[in-house]
Amino acid sequence: MKNASLIRNVAIIAHVDHGKTTLVDGLLKQSNTFRDNQAEMSQTLIMDSGDQEHERGITITAKQTSIYHGEYKINIIDTPGHADFSGEVERTLNMADGVLLIVDSQEGPMPQTKFVLSKALELGLKPVVVINKIDKPARRIAEVEDELANLFLELATDDSQLHYPVYYAIGREGKAWVGVPENPSEHADLEPIFQAIINDIPAPRVSEDGGLQLLVTALQYDSFLGKYAIGKISRGKARKGQSVVIIKNDVASPARIDVLFSYRGLLREEIDEAVAGDIVAVTGASGAHIGDTIADKDEPEALPTISIEAPTLSMFLGPNTSPFKGREGEFTTSRQIGDRLQKELETNVALRVEEQGIGFTVSGRGELHLSVLIETMRREGYEFEVGRPQVVTITEDGVEKEPIEELQIEVGAEFVGVVSQELGTRRAALSKQEQTSSGTTRLTYHLPTRAMIGLRNLLLTDTKGTVVMNSLPHGYQPLGGKLPQTRSGVLIAFETGTTTPYALENAESRGELFLGPAVEVYAGQIVGLYTRQEDLEINVCKAKHLTNMRSKSSDGTVQLTPFTELSLEQCIDFIENDELLEVTPKSLRLRKKLLDPNERKRANK
Repeated sequence: MKNASLIRNVAIIAHVDHGKTTLVDGLLKQSNTFRDNQAEMSQTLIMDSGDQEHERGITITAKQTSIYHGEYKINIIDTPGHADFSGEVERTLNMADGVLLIVDSQEGPMPQTKFVLSKALELGLKPVVVINKIDKPARRIAEVEDELANLFLELATDDSQLHYPVYYAIGREGKAWVGVPENPSEHADLEPIFQAIINDIPAPRVSEDGGLQLLVTALQYDSFLGKYAIGKISRGKARKGQSVVIIKNDVASPARIDVLFSYRGLLREEIDEAVAGDIVAVTGASGAHIGDTIADKDEPEALPTISIEAPTLSMFLGPNTSPFKGREGEFTTSRQIGDRLQKELETNVALRVEEQGIGFTVSGRGELHLSVLIETMRREGYEFEVGRPQVVTITEDGVEKEPIEELQIEVGAEFVGVVSQELGTRRAALSKQEQTSSGTTRLTYHLPTRAMIGLRNLLLTDTKGTVVMNSLPHGYQPLGGKLPQTRSGVLIAFETGTTTPYALENAESRGELFLGPAVEVYAGQIVGLYTRQEDLEINVCKAKHLTNMRSKSSDGTVQLTPFTELSLEQCIDFIENDELLEVTPKSLRLRKKLLDPNERKRANK
């Protein structure tokens, strides 16, 4: 058992794809956490455990691991880089005493870097900067150092935060240096990073005397021991079998630490006692939620709860009401969906759920935050429908205000005009335009969050997939007027049936199709995008009638243009207020809220 002076709690923060998780891989491997013959020694992105994390190449949930270097125990917290998962960042930074800020030597500090760093500096955490990927041909280390200095000047809460050590690394190769190396291919390891954590990151500021205090910052489950409450011990000691209380909103309920775990590598190891400053997991406190305090029953004092920023987007999520309901999903009822959302609330602290009729209004920090939840539920066998994302407004001094975002777009010079035109229609204000070292143009805009809905798809199409977009919250402004609809009308299936090549050949001359032949559709389902502004009902199930007349041309095989298959995010971006997205484990179907054409006409009058 170590005392607090031999413990270091460090969070690793960075923009998406700047090499954060890869550097953690290197630290795990070089600290002799794994045996040489263990599978992890040949793996990459060891900390990204979820299917979606591997598929999307991003970190979604914060995770903690521990490594040992000499006599020091280093608790590493790997945080997400996306502002959409800021709830994860806000809760886990509470466990850290310092941060390792990793920045790409070519891209420099990016919007999400700014977002996570501002949170860390607000909490008074000590920063250590690592400029990564210094072997890139287009590296610009001196300029990146200047950009970092400006960023710290903008965000620092006191003068001491302006003095930060800088290290240089090639995370993929497990190399780091105190200064810029003349020959990056020379032999090196991550020892400078280990020394930086030990010497530059302070020991936990905790009291070893007094009763136990532990703020619950994460929860995990397994079928063997149930719920694990995870957090940093702020005062006293935690012991196996200890009687404690869980304090929530000044109400204390009794509990007991059944089993106490510490971390070593990716594994939890059972221990008998842990000291202040260490990050532990306990079982037995089944009533604990994130933000609660586990305290000594004789000294029941609560710690300050975690403050989480308000959600910015909400959407309707309810049971499927389409003619195909119940065909493909295992969990389809409102009660089953409600139970699943309540379970999600325990660990997803930035999420809000309110009942709305037979469905629910789910609020989160952005489209990605909500789409990850939808994809997770879909993979678990849930079937439901979702509506168009809506902005969550607040009222301040009697004025209704909406969230705004800072949007940074990097694009080739030939596409600047089309990007400016699209953002102009969405009432975005250009605040900065600059050329990057790689020859692209970087544009910074401020615009309402609701103007971001559907923007990514349009810009990817307009720029032939070359646009790079990053956004972060930028406060609130008085609610503006209605934004113009930028999308064309849709092609709607006229009747229920199975699509035929003959009917689709006729339909594709009217617009862009979203499905191919031999697909079951129902009346009111959206099958494509029309070339005009209004909607068009079309028969995509019509079969070709056989006649006695035969000609060479009429019996030729139908050549269909390949259809556009939309991803989950693209579907959510696509739908308008009078439309829904049906989500099942096997299918994504776009549909009108009102399937009957006569009801739609009456509603539009």
